[in-house]
Amino acid sequence: MSKANRNIVIIGNGISGVTCARLIRKKDESAQITIISGETDHFFSRTALMYIYMGHMKYEHTKPYEDWFWEKNRINLKRAWVEKIDFEEKELIFSNKESMTYDVLVLATGSKPNKFGWPGQDLEGVQGMYSYQDLELMESNTKDISRAVIVGGGLIGIEMAEMLNSRKIPVTFLVREKNFWDNILPLEESKMINRHILEHHIDLRLETELGEIIGDASGKVKAITTKTGEKIDCQFVGLTVGVCPNIEFLRTKPLESSGNNKTLQTNRGMIVDRFFKTNIPDVYAIGDCAEFQEAPAADRKNIEQVWYTGRMHGETLAFNLTSDKPVPYQPGVWFNSAKFLDIEYQTYGFVPPVWSEEYESLYWEDDGGKIAIRFLYGKSDMKINGVNAFGWRLRHDYFDKAISDGWMFEKVLTHLNKASFNPEFFKSHHKAVLDHYNKQKGKSLKVHKMSFIQKLIGSRA
Repeated sequence: MSKANRNIVIIGNGISGVTCARLIRKKDESAQITIISGETDHFFSRTALMYIYMGHMKYEHTKPYEDWFWEKNRINLKRAWVEKIDFEEKELIFSNKESMTYDVLVLATGSKPNKFGWPGQDLEGVQGMYSYQDLELMESNTKDISRAVIVGGGLIGIEMAEMLNSRKIPVTFLVREKNFWDNILPLEESKMINRHILEHHIDLRLETELGEIIGDASGKVKAITTKTGEKIDCQFVGLTVGVCPNIEFLRTKPLESSGNNKTLQTNRGMIVDRFFKTNIPDVYAIGDCAEFQEAPAADRKNIEQVWYTGRMHGETLAFNLTSDKPVPYQPGVWFNSAKFLDIEYQTYGFVPPVWSEEYESLYWEDDGGKIAIRFLYGKSDMKINGVNAFGWRLRHDYFDKAISDGWMFEKVLTHLNKASFNPEFFKSHHKAVLDHYNKQKGKSLKVHKMSFIQKLIGSRA
């Protein structure tokens, strides 16, 4: 179809959908662009929801763009929930029975919290944490409570623990693994975070699984039991055992036309190729809800549920929808960041929890147990493969280039002073890391000295 004057409709106003809309508008002045969301009127930073609860921010502070931005850029916003899609007629049906047609449809519906069929999981006071509505519900559910239980040891779980801890609500944290997030983090890092959680007076229960959630006569949660039979009284249960693509409304509602019986292909998410095309013409999926037919790279998963990748999905699709020469999604070097209470975390490249004998690792942790760094590199070729950093801010461009260009690990190590992005006057750790390596390997490598100009403006490797 012609690219002129197209009616492009995007379902979802998260980072993927909004990035796609903005960049389409930059390159296409004629398109009619509409973003649909039932969650909020405007795009907001989902990762900042916890800070609203903690009193550090207000909702309006989480909106990256002023409210006038959308009208100025001629991006229409519609507050509504989509109930059904007729692909043959290219028509959306909303929950209030209104309808809207499209020429191009982008599905960017995000994620929703997992539930695994626990008895009592639908009681009042039991919830996940993903949407703005979840935040409002948590405000109500945690008012005047005496104890909370969190189930699941991932990033959402530690965020919820910090939220509750900020209001001095006692928290019991159930983690079924031997150590916190040890399906992602190597052992030393997991144990460091274990200690940090306990130091914040959070009751961390490792190798402990939820058995049942118990309600009172009014349907509110009053306790849980673990699989070993222990009972813990509580008035709030946070289910933070990961998220899944938010496509249930697509599965449970007719997704077919009365004419040609076209059905969207789904698995865990909406199946897409490297160009984000679904099996239905002019229908695309990006962000948390998209599932690649084949993983986009050897070290990537078929579903990418990270803010940074969501933005890249939106960028790639916007380019393809406004270009005569579409390009496949090329994710580049893996990157993610998070925060474990007051320890910041960054990861670049390939650092699995356990690695094969073809790799070698260097791990350094400061005496205080709050700052650490791990490098993974090839045992035979000595090329850097990945890095984890805790309590130490690193330059994204430095490690993106080092890993993508295949730098020798010792070059990375001796130039580590160039990689630090800590605020001024923070203690420097690069020499201690190098000394640690020299001691292990019996070497005498020296730190590469930066020039005055490099120190003044920062260095790009």
